[in-house]
Amino acid sequence: MSDAQAVEIDGLVKRYGRTTAVDGLSMRAERGQVTAILGPNGAGKTTTIEVCEGYRRADAGTVRVLGLDPTRDGKALRPRVGVMLQSGGIPTAARPADYLAVLAKFYAHPIEPSLLLSRLGLAESARTPFRRLSGGQQQRLSLAAAIIGRPELVFLDEPTAGLDPQARRATWDLVAEIRAAGATVILTTHYLEEAERLADHVVIVDHGALVAEGTPAELTGGQGQLRFRAESGLDVAGLLAALPPGTLVKESPSGQYLVELAGGVDPQVVATVTAWCAEQGVLAQSLRIETRTLEDAFIELTGRELRS
Repeated sequence: MSDAQAVEIDGLVKRYGRTTAVDGLSMRAERGQVTAILGPNGAGKTTTIEVCEGYRRADAGTVRVLGLDPTRDGKALRPRVGVMLQSGGIPTAARPADYLAVLAKFYAHPIEPSLLLSRLGLAESARTPFRRLSGGQQQRLSLAAAIIGRPELVFLDEPTAGLDPQARRATWDLVAEIRAAGATVILTTHYLEEAERLADHVVIVDHGALVAEGTPAELTGGQGQLRFRAESGLDVAGLLAALPPGTLVKESPSGQYLVELAGGVDPQVVATVTAWCAEQGVLAQSLRIETRTLEDAFIELTGRELRS
């Protein structure tokens, strides 16, 4: 395993009976970076994370975390790795202040518990039993528990699920600070904006296998989009012919037109579109320029159908 890699997975397979949750997945996560693992429901994200954390044993393939086997070397890894679970793991009667104070005693240089409580908006609930905290508060306490020991590597499984916008952005700021301090973060999330904002590297999985990886910029391809409204049913063949090769022009839904260009939108493209509309005797309404997002790339790679 390279010293530059915090996590190295080669040919990971994990089955549950006849169901293959992870099917030959290989990926890397470099030290000091945020790596986001994205995929539809049932894609194998959580199972992959649980194997890396040592909670599940691989059926085939190899997994190395900080150079160690997470199953065999769990005792050596525990002081170096922080884990935030989606649910469970915290006693229902535990009070945030007491719980973090106890956890802090297990580490040589922990973050001050009161600081974490304040940063995550839990100071006023510090004496409230876990079972009486809101779902968002429970989520934030789980995050605090994962990072209190200043771990080298942190696994965050859906860290902002159920959080309000203010709490979500506070969590994003904290993750960015963790990375800036030199820690590695492995993140799973359904919020594509979250991955695009935080991740240095993105891994997209589907049906337990890798379908794409790269930086957010690499996955979005730097494409530009121009959208406008006009009367429905226009023949766009003439517009397509006037634009650079490789351009896509389509009407979807009715009366709404999309122009997508591999090289991005420049003033000449805007002039070409508006001139063509003038030739057709129509007014291009609500004309706007957009960039292709990580969500666009994700949907193209994994499909639009809903997954249970």
